[in-house]
Amino acid sequence: MATTTIRLDEELKARVAAAAERSGKTPHAFMLEAIAESVEHDEADAEFHRIADERWAEIQATGETVPWEDVKAWLEAHARGETLPWPAARKRAI
Repeated sequence: MATTTIRLDEELKARVAAAAERSGKTPHAFMLEAIAESVEHDEADAEFHRIADERWAEIQATGETVPWEDVKAWLEAHARGETLPWPAARKRAI
């Protein structure tokens, strides 16, 4: 395992220590968890954007989308416990 030095000003160091104590962790464990959560958040955000870019490229290539009115009707039916097939994509009006 590698060692990394993090320089914290005294105020932040005290805040980390207090937060770690409240959560029943050591400051080290608290910071490791915070870093891991931040990295996971960043990775999920990057994946979200990758999928969005992929889907946008597909929309631009095919010109097909599912109209909001159809999605809304599907969601409302789903909320009522009804099972409907997902609405079909069709060419969007430009």
